[in-house]
Amino acid sequence: MKTNKSYMKRLKVSKNGKITARKAGQNHFNAKESRRAQMAKRRGADFPFPISNKDRARFIIG
Repeated sequence: MKTNKSYMKRLKVSKNGKITARKAGQNHFNAKESRRAQMAKRRGADFPFPISNKDRARFIIG
């Protein structure tokens, strides 16, 4: 099975194998956010749903 490359580009694998993704809603309209909210968006979010190791391997391969 092929890896979904477009989705793979949105993920980052940490040293311990944890998958992080960008938080949604940070592309534009950030000027009206408070500075605290802007900086909170900078931090990566954990993977949005629980995932098995088998499925995790599918995303990491490639």
